[in-house]
Amino acid sequence: MMFGTVVVGLGIAGLARIQDLMSPMPSSPSEHLKLFGFVSRRNLGKINEAKQISLEDALRSKDIHVAFISTENRSHEETIRTFLEAGKHVLVEYPMALSAKAAHDLWEMAERKDKVLHVEHIELLTEEYKQLKKEVAGKDLVKGTLHFTGSVLDEKQSGFPAFSGIARLTWLVDLFGDLTVTSATREEQKEKNYSRMTVHFQTANKKPLTWIEERGPGMRREKKINFCFTSGCLEDFPQAPRSAVGLFMQDQNLFAKKLLGQVSREELAAEKWRILRCLDLAEEIQKHCERPEKICS
Repeated sequence: MMFGTVVVGLGIAGLARIQDLMSPMPSSPSEHLKLFGFVSRRNLGKINEAKQISLEDALRSKDIHVAFISTENRSHEETIRTFLEAGKHVLVEYPMALSAKAAHDLWEMAERKDKVLHVEHIELLTEEYKQLKKEVAGKDLVKGTLHFTGSVLDEKQSGFPAFSGIARLTWLVDLFGDLTVTSATREEQKEKNYSRMTVHFQTANKKPLTWIEERGPGMRREKKINFCFTSGCLEDFPQAPRSAVGLFMQDQNLFAKKLLGQVSREELAAEKWRILRCLDLAEEIQKHCERPEKICS
């Protein structure tokens, strides 16, 4: 069974997707994906052997069964909807949408049409994260902080920081289970292009977790952790080997396994819960941050 595939959007992720589709891992599920072409607003003609096609042709073509959506975050929702309506399976880079309601609606639509809707979360596939997860497993959290810094994003395209930074939120939910937002604030210095969002959560066991998402000109992209357990604190990432298989390729293999019906219902249900729960939390965080300051008299 071969699935004709189109890549929509040619940023860094889109180009990586084309590369991986053109040279799939031997005897992996990805060999069932066949790159048919790409859709881009820019006129690019051809990339390697992949040819540019119009959005209309991609939607209409009987030879295309799958869309990889690698556009800017702002347009994910509309693009997913368009391809699902045309009866295509969809792989989309995170975040799948910039509102929780849209995400739930799209998921229902995919289920109604019996299509695979897969959201890339390569942050869970890094060796660094896999080691961290092993390290945290079975320990009792006392309190923890995850602090991310990075360069400036265009929020009009990438969305509110709780959505554009959903990879960090996904880590916390995947490591510590369901979370409740206790408070969230955001400090902005618009003239300096600086933003710092601080979110306080509680775990199901009422333990405090803090997520800081900080961006400004020239800030190095890095994550700092400080997780304290009854047995001691973890302040550095455990040493991790480099993975032999690229992250997008690992993600593509997982998606192809879903197309081939090789992923269990339990795994699919757990993944759906995690993705939608994180988007619900992101929206709640945004609402907290956008509330007008209470004036104490």
